[in-house]
Amino acid sequence: MSNYNRKMRMGMVGGGRGAFIGAVHRIASRIDGEIELVCGAFSSNPEKSKLSGQDLYLPENRVYGSFEEMILKEKELPDGERMDFVAIVTPNHVHFPPAKMALENGFPVVCDKPLCFSMEEAHELVRLVEETGLLFALTHNYTGYPMVKEARSRIKRGDLGKIRKVVVEYPQGWLSDFLEASGQKQASWRTDPSKSGKAGAMGDIGTHAENLAEYITGLKITEICADLSTFVEGRQLDDDGNVLLHFDNGAKGILQASQIANGEENDLNIRVYGEKGSFAWRQMEPNTLTYRVQDEGTRLIRTGVGELSAEAQHATRIPAGHPEGYLEAFANIYTNFARALRSSLKGETPSELDLDFPDVHDGLRGMAFVEAVVAASQEPAKWYSIS
Repeated sequence: MSNYNRKMRMGMVGGGRGAFIGAVHRIASRIDGEIELVCGAFSSNPEKSKLSGQDLYLPENRVYGSFEEMILKEKELPDGERMDFVAIVTPNHVHFPPAKMALENGFPVVCDKPLCFSMEEAHELVRLVEETGLLFALTHNYTGYPMVKEARSRIKRGDLGKIRKVVVEYPQGWLSDFLEASGQKQASWRTDPSKSGKAGAMGDIGTHAENLAEYITGLKITEICADLSTFVEGRQLDDDGNVLLHFDNGAKGILQASQIANGEENDLNIRVYGEKGSFAWRQMEPNTLTYRVQDEGTRLIRTGVGELSAEAQHATRIPAGHPEGYLEAFANIYTNFARALRSSLKGETPSELDLDFPDVHDGLRGMAFVEAVVAASQEPAKWYSIS
């Protein structure tokens, strides 16, 4: 009988030398001691993959020249040795092939966002997840913050009453210049439609804003009116976008995402207005949730202080006043996934708290949002349905 009272074993696709997000995934996966990296195909270049594996002190025979080789050879290993799941940390156009192959060979998946390159690929991944019953997590990491979960819990229990208006913004300034012309890796693939997909800024960070709005409110975006722009001369994809939103309860919203907001760092923020009050949260001050009620003033709700929801407590590690940030929020997705996976492998039903991570259906929503925004920006009609 297999022993699952151990760390979950992770195999990684992508994230080799020079990659940013791969290192973030590895750090996040280790924070709570639930996961260990046991193998990887870290680059499409076999030699670079090998060198990256050396950097990570992995055994030479567990470093592969391709994700196909990794999945097939790991599948042949005894149950007590092989990887338990695959983490995919590649550019967008290389999400689908390893995710599909992993699922077809019985391996659960953690995938960076957006889900994949096209709606056709997204629907195929949803079909495979539903057909296999395997776990699939999408790293919309901003849902991992305790105060995001606190806002979600309080909205769900009715603290704000019926939601009327949602304003979500994600301004960055790092692409204010034609950075991709310098060969900078992160800029180059994000602005290349053959690697990024139909959208630039809206696909890269706009999907985070869309996901955060739906996660916190529990509502679904049903219609949009969009305006995409490319301000930097020579750039192939959008670097700025403004979207009006209609939600399924009748609420209205505004979403803006920009990577040419000169001087901005990473200021994802959201404001939710209901009949009884409002919440505001900023990623650059993540331990504070601002609660306002008309004529009653403002209250600051803080991570680790007072009677917080079970969801917020589940996502908090240290006492109040000790900031937890981006890496810890990212870790909450990995830790919940690992605990849910362990339960599944034991034949047990994972807890609702452990299943609190974005999944393949959230990924499909994100892809539908990107498709709709791009189409709506090109259409003379005012409103465009998300389907």
